[in-house]
Amino acid sequence: MIPALFKRVIVLHKPYKGRIVIALLAMAVTAAAEPVIPFFFQLLLDYGFQDGVDFPYWYVPAIVIGLFVVRGCATFTSTYMLTWVSSRFLTVIRQQMFDRMLDMSAGYFESYSVGRILNTIMFEVRQIINMVTDILTSIVRSFLTVVGLLAWLFYLNWKLSLITLVLLPLTSLVIRYTGRRLKKLNQETLALNNALTQELEESTRAHLVTKVFDAQEFERKRFARGTEEIRRYTMRTTRTFASTVPITQLMTACAVAVIVLIALYQFRHGQITVGSFVSFLTAMLMLLAPMKDLAQANGPLQRGLAAAEAVFDLIDAPIERTNGITLDRRATGQIEFANVSFSYPGSSGYALKDINLHIKPGETIALVGMSGGGKTTMVNLLPEFYAPSSGQILLDGISIQEISLSSLRKQIAMVSQHVVLFNDTVAANVAYGDMNPDMSRIEAAVKAAHLSGVVAGLEDGLQTNIGHNGLRLSGGQRQRLAIARAIYKDAPVLILDEATSALDTESEREVQAALDELMKGRTTLVIAHRLSTVEGASRIVVLAGGEIVEIGTHEELLKKDGVYAGLYKLPSSEFVESLHISQ
Repeated sequence: MIPALFKRVIVLHKPYKGRIVIALLAMAVTAAAEPVIPFFFQLLLDYGFQDGVDFPYWYVPAIVIGLFVVRGCATFTSTYMLTWVSSRFLTVIRQQMFDRMLDMSAGYFESYSVGRILNTIMFEVRQIINMVTDILTSIVRSFLTVVGLLAWLFYLNWKLSLITLVLLPLTSLVIRYTGRRLKKLNQETLALNNALTQELEESTRAHLVTKVFDAQEFERKRFARGTEEIRRYTMRTTRTFASTVPITQLMTACAVAVIVLIALYQFRHGQITVGSFVSFLTAMLMLLAPMKDLAQANGPLQRGLAAAEAVFDLIDAPIERTNGITLDRRATGQIEFANVSFSYPGSSGYALKDINLHIKPGETIALVGMSGGGKTTMVNLLPEFYAPSSGQILLDGISIQEISLSSLRKQIAMVSQHVVLFNDTVAANVAYGDMNPDMSRIEAAVKAAHLSGVVAGLEDGLQTNIGHNGLRLSGGQRQRLAIARAIYKDAPVLILDEATSALDTESEREVQAALDELMKGRTTLVIAHRLSTVEGASRIVVLAGGEIVEIGTHEELLKKDGVYAGLYKLPSSEFVESLHISQ
């Protein structure tokens, strides 16, 4: 029975069935050419070297060359068509995985490492391609060749051919036994590759941390352990896989030895001619290669099935919702949290409990509280990175779950302390997501973010490539570039998640002025550790244990002498620490 995963792979190849049929026909021609070779030897030995047989000598090279020209053209056609199909399939399946990844919920990335996702998209999908290619070439072409050669063998001598049939059930038993073990070993090897890719990604991203903590030797040993573990599993797989071939060849050799012995007996009793014997022996020896290919196809098949499981798990991963209305106007920025509670998947407790908060258009709300209070969780619910476990969030009186995610997120800009920039130009990073960027708006955003002087000093100005995650810029410059991106978007709702945390004093003054300008007329939620930002907010919301414990202006909360006043009375460094980002 064909595994369900393999059936699904076949279905995905359906759009290319025309080229696959051409490839199969070319394989059939190649396979059909195989029995012609021993047939030609029979004719040559039985008639070409006999007295009284007269034919033009040029027939021999013409037939030989013509046969191999036809065979070569068929082989080229099948190889070219299969490569075209496999490369197209690889492109399409990778695009499907990437599209799926973009639409996955935030929770998926908490359950699966970046290394595993990268390994699936870049490495494991190649195993499927190898499986399909080897299945078509090794099984289809080799199977047709075996059938053709067996037919010729039975035509020549059915008694000797019966011995050949003993090979088939014995070979299938070997393949069946090794197949189960190969599948398990390949699944374990893929898991180890995922882990090693994750380690490599972490080491690359954290190279500065590795240096400053003098952890190079630690990373070397960790990487060496991973590669050694993969090597061990590779050798175990190779032992299992490689043993299949000599066992198959040994069974074939035994059959050939018996056949030669019987053929010699038949020849001495005049039952076969020299030509028939040579033709039969040639066909038997020609069976070795396709039989070997059939045995070897089991390895790529099991590797491909293990990889297909990982690939389809990614393609079938749940995505964010796709329903909802499209807002036909710019939102005013009125936000309401109505009895909102939220619990992270797999967690027994609530990160937020019964949150009720009404935010007026243009109001600035500062979220403060001890670490673990729920500040970041609260702002992550607004763009619906996560959906509330209960209650609802409303934008301009409409539940955000009734609004399409695309339309909802167009109303929101976000600047985080964890700046994410792209290996592209300054202009492309500012206008990220805009298919038709406006240079005048880009320049205005750069100016508002106090980056004009920085850009003027770059070699190619706005067209300067900033490197991976903006490594060619300083921390403050990267933060201001992220702010310029938010300014360019010009959304009515703004989320500032410790947006000035990475800035020095001078940069902070420049950026804070830009932020003050950016926040005018926009509904802003601020998670900050700067007293100036907290004091200047319209209202301050104090969170503790996932609940709102206090709401008011800076002066009102100080007069109340509650949680906020206690935080405010802490020494400056402790106050900053107490307001740090949390889930």
